[in-house]
Amino acid sequence: MCLIVFAYNFHPSYRLILAANRDEFYERPSAPADFWEDQPQVLAGRDLKEGGTWLGVTKKGKFAAITNYRDPSTFKSNALSRGGLVSRYISGKQNPSNYLEEISPQADKYNGFNLILGEGSDLFVFSNCGGKQELKPGIYGLSNHLLNTPWPKVSRGKRLLKAALDKKGAELGKALFDLLADRHIPPDRKLPATGIGLEWERVLSSIFITSPVYGTRSSTILLIGKNNRVKFVEKVLDENPEPWVTSRFSFKLEKGGLNEGCLS
Repeated sequence: MCLIVFAYNFHPSYRLILAANRDEFYERPSAPADFWEDQPQVLAGRDLKEGGTWLGVTKKGKFAAITNYRDPSTFKSNALSRGGLVSRYISGKQNPSNYLEEISPQADKYNGFNLILGEGSDLFVFSNCGGKQELKPGIYGLSNHLLNTPWPKVSRGKRLLKAALDKKGAELGKALFDLLADRHIPPDRKLPATGIGLEWERVLSSIFITSPVYGTRSSTILLIGKNNRVKFVEKVLDENPEPWVTSRFSFKLEKGGLNEGCLS
């Protein structure tokens, strides 16, 4: 993922409202979101090159997502695939704290990442470039730097998310996807300098990214209601035959998942 904005315990009807864009090279193969045959509890897309994922949720309410931390000066060609950090968590039995204790000693084996982990009343963000944070209720934005770094796309995404929270039902979903489709490019003076050159900083500065070789491959919204109803909608860019393929999933969390008072 390259942009994730989310409202945590900030809405009267939802424990979590999350909107995310996955940006990737067009040539990298991936499968759209679905329940995994080898892990029927897991709902996620899948990277067909390395087998991991970028965002997923389970029938018991565990969820995780990841973004890359952009710093080409620290790039390791032999690093482990970051998508495995998400897939191992959502397919495993560990809670966020125990999982972070397990992976922290090996975090330097990966290129820079930011990992969001949630289950029950626990919600954490962990970065191998910035450490661990346990999150309190609020509106958050995460791109390719640390949580809430005020890059233009992050600040804009958080503002658009806050405005979307006034919507209900289908109008909320539409507002979230409109947010994820935003192609506003900020002025050069506001762009970060991450070592990739001004031309690429411009390309990557919008919420929705397009270029000849790299761009937004999928847009996803995840809603976890206070009634324990989960809604997961993914739009995947597929040039043939239609530009977008939409997948919708809705389910009630299984017994033993989130319960009354969790995520609150």
